[in-house]
Amino acid sequence: MVHLRNEILRKPLGLRFSPEELEREKEEILMAAFEDEKILGCCMLVKMDTLSVRLRQMAVLNNLQGKGIGRALMQFAENIARDRGYRKIVMHARKTAVGFYEKFGYQVSGNVFEEVTLPHFVMEKDL
Repeated sequence: MVHLRNEILRKPLGLRFSPEELEREKEEILMAAFEDEKILGCCMLVKMDTLSVRLRQMAVLNNLQGKGIGRALMQFAENIARDRGYRKIVMHARKTAVGFYEKFGYQVSGNVFEEVTLPHFVMEKDL
């Protein structure tokens, strides 16, 4: 999962994971889609408060984007969040991914901002 996220999300921006960042992820809800033993996509949920989680690090192999893996991960993440009693999912979505998340009912909340050198929007959805 770390390798996939690094290849899709970090390496193209010249970024790397720090050991401290990866250590903190042990407390998060990590999810991945597999075919046989090959990872196809992943994401994570980070607890914000008793009612909200933040979706982070959504990544799907480049050659499989548009094939429904991201959709399946989103549906699974929302179900996990609901099952654990959360009522809202929030995310920092790359500008290029806003349309993808809008298909699932997420709405932009606020103005564009820069994060990891790219334009992002806060998006959220009540579950």
